[in-house]
Amino acid sequence: MLENTYIELGKQLSHPDAQLINIIQNEKYYNAWFTPENVLKAINSTAKMLNEVSLKKWLINYDFSKNPTNKKVGLILAGNLPLVGLHDVLCVLITGNIALIKSSSQDARLIKYILEKLTEIDTTLINRYYFIDRLEDFDAIIATGSNNSSRYFNYYFGKVPHIIRKNRNSLAVLPGNENSEQIYELGFDIFDYYGLGCRNVSKLLVPVDYNFNFFFESIEKFEPIINHHKYNNNYGYNKSIYLVNSDKHFDNNFLLLKEDDRLASPISVLFYQYYNQINDAEDIINSQSSQIQCVVTNLELKINNQIVDFGKTQQPELWDYADGVDTIKFLLSL
Repeated sequence: MLENTYIELGKQLSHPDAQLINIIQNEKYYNAWFTPENVLKAINSTAKMLNEVSLKKWLINYDFSKNPTNKKVGLILAGNLPLVGLHDVLCVLITGNIALIKSSSQDARLIKYILEKLTEIDTTLINRYYFIDRLEDFDAIIATGSNNSSRYFNYYFGKVPHIIRKNRNSLAVLPGNENSEQIYELGFDIFDYYGLGCRNVSKLLVPVDYNFNFFFESIEKFEPIINHHKYNNNYGYNKSIYLVNSDKHFDNNFLLLKEDDRLASPISVLFYQYYNQINDAEDIINSQSSQIQCVVTNLELKINNQIVDFGKTQQPELWDYADGVDTIKFLLSL
């Protein structure tokens, strides 16, 4: 069992060495979205996640004695956020399987560093993972991509055991009684990693009399996000489109709010939709449950999706599986 190895990894990530500091500072040259602040945020989140208490709570639910053979599991990793594919790799390794990793060019260096650290801590892992350019000779597949790429994944990998993930988005349900601190925390759910993650809030469900002035006042501290050139470009482009098309929207000079039934909003835009009663909000969510990763709210809702506290969407626990599919259970069933 690699529990102690993961605990040690978490400790080392909490105190970055010179090599990791160099990666943190230079990832922006490979991917402009991977600013030092965002890379460090992802590393700290991973370090916090890999603690003894959380690992024991995560692993106690499984019987690892029933998986005697090493299966080759192909992993097609996303690259929208730093280290976004690491959880899948950790799941494959801790279940005694072999990871065949096709990493994203957007996030190739950081995950290689992490796995090199793992093998330094535990040399038995040296032949337990491989970075590859082409997937072949595999027993199972875990692939993360877009709705479009998922069709190709299903075509090529549908005959072997698989988890194939599509686009998902997260939303917040606001009853209107939130305080300023809660809305400020919601700002992290919206703006962390520039809103590029499936756990980022891309839409609000609000009552018909919702006070958007209070919302904007509460998130003012996130205004420096507009200084990032790619975010600024997206903001300027979307604002121009709304103005040209005379689309009604709210604007605080770094975030655009637009009424829209869709879940996935563009970068720098937050969609919103009105509801009359709480059960109307529940119906909206349940009708799109398969497209939703998590829901931020202070309400007790009758929904099938994970409910998360304000400010916590990008701080998942080890058992917060993407798309709600238990990766460990899948791997142990091979």
